Amino acid sequence: MQILVDSLRKKGKIFKKMQEIAPKELGIRNKIKIYKATDINGYFWAIFAVSQKSRLLMKDVHKFEEIYAKLTLFCEHNFKHKVLFIDAPLCSKAAKAFKEAGWKIF
Repeated sequence: MQILVDSLRKKGKIFKKMQEIAPKELGIRNKIKIYKATDINGYFWAIFAVSQKSRLLMKDVHKFEEIYAKLTLFCEHNFKHKVLFIDAPLCSKAAKAFKEAGWKIF
């Protein structure tokens, strides 16, 4: 989590509170780290951290949208920002779909 916070701090994003949510709580089996954060302005952020070797494709866009929908139901509110941290290559169509859906990719 420290790497995540440091990289966001370099971008100028500072958080008051950050809480990790286990994927089991949302009923998913993916190897993903999910964080619910509140910045200093009071906005809520949904932060997904994914570490994989294979390329992210269009099917993964739909998967992350479903996980996000489950997260909003679990937390009982919508998030102002959706952030995805990946260390894998990203398909150009998937990158375009993520941006159209309102995701920020780091």
